Amino acid sequence: MKSSAILIFLVMNALVSFGQSKLNFDLKKAEYLYHFAYECIDQEYPNKPNGVLGDDSYLLPPREIHPAFYGCFDWHSSVHGHWTLVTILSQFPDFEYRNEITAKLKKNITAVNIQKEIEYFNDKNNSTYERTYGWAWLLKLDEALREWDAPEAAELQANLTPLVDTLAVKFTEFLDKLVYPIRIGEHSNIAFGMSFAYDWAKKYNAELASKIEEKALEYYSEDCDCPLTWEPGGFDFLSPCLQEASMMQKVLPKKDFENWLKKFLPGFEKDPAKYLDIAEVTDRSDGKLAHLDGLNFSRAWCLFEMGHSLNNQKMIDLGIQHFNYSYEKMDSGEYAGAHWLASFAVYALIKSQE
Repeated sequence: MKSSAILIFLVMNALVSFGQSKLNFDLKKAEYLYHFAYECIDQEYPNKPNGVLGDDSYLLPPREIHPAFYGCFDWHSSVHGHWTLVTILSQFPDFEYRNEITAKLKKNITAVNIQKEIEYFNDKNNSTYERTYGWAWLLKLDEALREWDAPEAAELQANLTPLVDTLAVKFTEFLDKLVYPIRIGEHSNIAFGMSFAYDWAKKYNAELASKIEEKALEYYSEDCDCPLTWEPGGFDFLSPCLQEASMMQKVLPKKDFENWLKKFLPGFEKDPAKYLDIAEVTDRSDGKLAHLDGLNFSRAWCLFEMGHSLNNQKMIDLGIQHFNYSYEKMDSGEYAGAHWLASFAVYALIKSQE
C-alpha cells in the first residue's frame, strides 16, 4: 500500500510527541477522556432513534423510549458512554469527579428504567434493535460493573441484570440462526459483536461462550488470504480482517492461532506495517467520515490483543501509531461529536495494558 508523505509526517510527529514505546492509561488521559462521555449521557438531543415505529404511540421523546440510555446521539453510544465512565472510575478509584459521575450513573441505571428498556426490546417491531453492536457493548458495561470494586457497582449491576439476561438470550438465538458471517466495517460486523460478547460470556455465561466458540470456528476456520489491502472502506470504524483475527485469537490455542493467521493474513505477522496505513480523516465534522478515527482505535486494540498474545512488538508498535494519530485529533474542535470516540480510545488503552 502507498503511504503519503503527510501521513508519515503526522505519524512521526505523534511518536516523537508521545515519546514512549508503549501507551499508558494515566490520570491525565482519564481526565481528558471522561468528559466526552460525562457530558453526553444525559444530553438528549440531537438524537438518532434507529427504531421502528409501530404506530403513533411510538412517537415519544428519547428519554421516554429509552430512559436509561437516551443520550449521546444514539442508544449504543449512550451504553458505551456509561461503560467509559464506569471503566475510568474502576481504573482510578480516587478520580476527582467520581461523585458527579456516580450521580449520573445512578440516575440512569435504575430498575424502573431498565424494565422500560426491556419492554422496548420485547416489542415485536424492535426485537432486533441494536443487533449485535449495542448488545455487545451492553455486555461490556455489565462486565465493567461486575469488576468495579465500589459499593455503587453492585446496585447498578443488579439493576442492569434483567436487560443483560434478555440480550444474552437474544445473542445466542441470533447466532443459532446466522448461517453466514457478517463481514463489514460498521456496526453489524459479527466478529466484533462475538469478540466483545465472548469477553463477558466466558466469565458469566457458559452457554453463550460455547455458542460463540462454535460459531467462530464454523465461520472462520477455513478463511485464508483476507484482503487487508482493500481496507478501509470510506465509512469503516472496524477492520473486517483484524476483527476476525482478534476473535480467532481468543478461541484458538496459541499454536493453532499462529498457523491460522499465517493462512489468513500471509506475511502480516512479520511486517504488519506493510499491509496497514493509518486511516486518514479529511473532514471530522462529517460523522461518517470521522468513523475512520474509530477505525484507528479499533485497529489498535486488535493489534494489541494479537501483539501481546504472539509477543509481537511490531504489531504493538503499529497499534500505538494508529492510536496516537487519532488521539491527538480528538480535541481539535473539528468534531460534530467525539463522545463515542472516547469509548474507543479508552478500550484501546485498556487493551494496551493487558
